[in-house]
Amino acid sequence: MQKRLLALFHQLGIEELKQIDRLYELKGDFINLECKLPNGQFAKLLDDSKLYYGVEVCKTNSSRCYGIAGDAQQLVVYEYGENGTDAELVLWKRI
Repeated sequence: MQKRLLALFHQLGIEELKQIDRLYELKGDFINLECKLPNGQFAKLLDDSKLYYGVEVCKTNSSRCYGIAGDAQQLVVYEYGENGTDAELVLWKRI
């Protein structure tokens, strides 16, 4: 599944994600950030009790990072500041 998720993340058109060559198993309760949705509301999208494949990638020329996570059903891309602050949803895609 990791190879499939890597390929899907590489295809999203975000340059920094094309450089990722490995994903790590991460607990949902560790990476489930409350994030700002496009409609302005805040929510957590992941299941705290599940495991996801993910990684953090620093944005080019920015102090912010991308946090990505995926499983067999979905891909999630967040953008956030130091220590996960000011998290915003970049993409939430069912697969």
